[in-house]
Amino acid sequence: MTAPTAPAPALPSASVLLLRDGRAGLEVFMVERHHAMDFASRATVFPGGKVDEGDWSVRARASARGARDLAAYEAALRIAALRETFEECGVLLARPAGRSELVSAPRLEGIAERYREHLRSGAGAIDELLAGEDLELACDLLVPFSRWITPKDSPKRFDTFFYLAAAPADQAALHDGYESVDSLWTTVADAADDAAAGRRKIILPTLANLRLLGESASVAEALVAASRRRVEPILL
Repeated sequence: MTAPTAPAPALPSASVLLLRDGRAGLEVFMVERHHAMDFASRATVFPGGKVDEGDWSVRARASARGARDLAAYEAALRIAALRETFEECGVLLARPAGRSELVSAPRLEGIAERYREHLRSGAGAIDELLAGEDLELACDLLVPFSRWITPKDSPKRFDTFFYLAAAPADQAALHDGYESVDSLWTTVADAADDAAAGRRKIILPTLANLRLLGESASVAEALVAASRRRVEPILL
């Protein structure tokens, strides 16, 4: 008799629901994954990805406001969440060291030119960007929202932590053209309609997160509600 195969390890990953208050109500930013991706291809999802080796860097953690006092695992997840958001949609939640305001959109243009592709390709790590630009990641702006774990019989598994964050008003979010080929700001109702009509492929965890987000009417309300809710892992 063949011995049962051990489940693949669930890789730690992180995803961010970028929020803004639109004319029709609360909106969230989503991207459509490239058809060649080996996980959730063509699906419309929130920006995110697995934790990279560089996200564990002590230097990155020291330059991540709101993560310095966290356990290494929790800090790496938040660092990965912000790195992936920058790579995938060009939004960088970071501050000039010692400052209270986020990096400005004009300055971000140069940072993106110097580092975005460098990070996306795996040629560099986030701590290089932070040191080179004298920035601190704004991990304190992330609010834990949910946690989903891929089934044990899946060939590729992820343990994904989802976070909420208010999108900077002066930074434009746009898909990267590599991992994602389209992007949009949408309300929960419009996203649900697109999924029901077959206009967009939206997988279960994404739909569940959208429904949960739909319980709030504004960015402020969503952030407060999430901060008061206990996040428990959900196994698919």
